[in-house]
Amino acid sequence: MAFLVNGNEIFKDARKNHYAVGAYNTNNLEWTRALITGAKETRTPLLIQVSTGAAKYMGGYKLVRDLILNEMDSMDVDIPVILNLDHGTFEAAKECIALGYSSVMFDGHALPVEENLAKTKEIVKLAHERGISVEAEIGKIGENQGGGELASVEDAIRFAEAGVDKLACGIGNIHGVYPEGWEGLNFERLKEIADAVDTPLVLHGGSGIPQDQIKKAISLGISKININTEFQLAFQKATREYIEAGKDLDKSSKGYDPRKLLRAGTDAITASMKEMISWMGTRSVDDKISKVVFDEASLNEE
Repeated sequence: MAFLVNGNEIFKDARKNHYAVGAYNTNNLEWTRALITGAKETRTPLLIQVSTGAAKYMGGYKLVRDLILNEMDSMDVDIPVILNLDHGTFEAAKECIALGYSSVMFDGHALPVEENLAKTKEIVKLAHERGISVEAEIGKIGENQGGGELASVEDAIRFAEAGVDKLACGIGNIHGVYPEGWEGLNFERLKEIADAVDTPLVLHGGSGIPQDQIKKAISLGISKININTEFQLAFQKATREYIEAGKDLDKSSKGYDPRKLLRAGTDAITASMKEMISWMGTRSVDDKISKVVFDEASLNEE
């Protein structure tokens, strides 16, 4: 029977040894299978996460949990899998804790910092009682090409002391497509935060950031990189090419069958994921050094 891990030891190891683990959003059945396939073929740990919007589209947080566990069973998964709530509200985080997600992100960045900290502490207490990992956000990640707000070193220290397991920091990163003229990541602030706390740091809005900047961010303490838009664009491109080639019109091969229509996009997600894993330096579960870390992580069974 499939089970989830909280990933804390994995991300601590990533921070210590300067590599990163991708955090990939799922949007449907095909996305889920594409991500599991990519992790199996690279023999790397998988953090699969769901946003509030995607969970609503798919049928709710429970359905997402059940889908992932059932796919893990049917695909004979033998790698560590972490199921994370991405950018959850206070109530969503509590719901996912009750459902047995192995990791939750409580995103209180829109609240006054004292309220964000107080609610984060509540989520940490509830989650840690059940062996569940917690991610928090400080500063503000930019949205849809808009600017964000730099995280402060003081807030990083306070949230780390509150017991969060992973800390997402606003360092000039943006959700969605990056605009022309984007100034890049603020490495000075990232280094200041990394020097102040040992907590694994998270880079949101990883899609579209130049590879050299991501590698530098990893060297400075980024241990988890969130990816969604990049895979959506890969899916869109491959699906469009399938249709523009007229393959969906081939009745003799049933090219109109949704299983075939969606396959091109699904395979594109897996290919993009595998390429990304290759340069993030994510350790294989078969690596002798990693075996201890991943075996320890597997003890955090639901």
